Amino acid sequence: MSSRLKYLVVSSSTFLTLLLLVGWGLSKGASSQDDTFKHIGVFTDVVQHIKSDYVEEPDMKSVTLGALNGLLEAVDPFASYLNPEQYRDYLKNKDAKRADVGLILSKKSGWMGVVGVVPNSPAAKAGLSTFDMIESIKGISTRDMPLAYASMLLQGEPGSSVDLSVVRMRRPEPQTMKLSRAALSLPPVESKMLADQVGYINIDALSAGHVKEVAAAVQKLQKDGAQKLLVDVRGCAIGTPEDGIALANLFVNKGRIAYLQGQRVPRQNFDADPAKAVTTLPLAVLTNRGTASAAEILAAAVQDNKRGKVVGERTYGDAAQRKAITMDDGSAIILSVAKYYSPDGKSIADGVTPATAVAEQEAQIDYDDNGEPIITPEQQQTQQKKAVEDDPVVKKALEVLK
Repeated sequence: MSSRLKYLVVSSSTFLTLLLLVGWGLSKGASSQDDTFKHIGVFTDVVQHIKSDYVEEPDMKSVTLGALNGLLEAVDPFASYLNPEQYRDYLKNKDAKRADVGLILSKKSGWMGVVGVVPNSPAAKAGLSTFDMIESIKGISTRDMPLAYASMLLQGEPGSSVDLSVVRMRRPEPQTMKLSRAALSLPPVESKMLADQVGYINIDALSAGHVKEVAAAVQKLQKDGAQKLLVDVRGCAIGTPEDGIALANLFVNKGRIAYLQGQRVPRQNFDADPAKAVTTLPLAVLTNRGTASAAEILAAAVQDNKRGKVVGERTYGDAAQRKAITMDDGSAIILSVAKYYSPDGKSIADGVTPATAVAEQEAQIDYDDNGEPIITPEQQQTQQKKAVEDDPVVKKALEVLK
């Protein structure tokens, strides 16, 4: 790369980042503007030293990409920067119903972190879970990889495979695994009556159809004599905020469910419609670190309105309105432009902390050399026989409902 060309690349990348910083700073007060320009000066100095003092001539395209992704991740773990080619692919495939492995991802410390998995998907069958890290996809490091691009790499034709390198929470050494893509289907809502006339509803994923299933399940349980309800949204990371508002309205018949607000997005309140509520029974909502988005809105609305108890672990933190913002060169950033807030004004994107905290027991799973979980027939039989009432989170929820 010639000195002149290198200078132009550095200048343009610096200018793009400066525009982002200046635009943010100008929307704030004088003090914030001073801080912004101070940071811009530091950034410019760092880029100049990379250009002139690094041990060898750097790939400034990679430097720029890393800087942009680092800037976005610092404010939004679900943000992405896509170059023009990537953004064209994104627009082409974003509405296509392609086969997938079932991973829901966010950025974590520069890498891809697992938010949750689609139940019964290839990722779920491989034992992947919340906070596992995806080190590489198809041999490409996920370090500084755009989140939206990673999701595209995981999709493809049904039956085709994709190679992953994974760092699990329970095993720090990276594991390689091959997952076959499949057409994904969301599991139905499950419900049953527990002892002492307690109705139990398990929700693994949310959609408009699932909200209707929950309403029907609640009505049936009440008809069968339920006196209390447990709503289990542990591991439920699928569903839009709109689905979460509709779900919460089944249980909350008055007051605020949530509100949406951003710098350029006017506040929008979502209040309960009494006509849409289907029950007033005492209620507990069960959460864990894999509870995200729609299910978090339910938990926050129930807790802040004192409509019931939230029991379990702090939720993941993902309830926002995202938008693709295009650049003049055809690239784009996908950014959260507004967040959903609980009735008490807490950002749901920061997670919902249950009033009654209970840590889940980690399942003891062994893995073979290919990263596949090893489950003996005895373990499978034990898991099938294990009653819901034996779950420590369920036990605590039943306690607090007494």
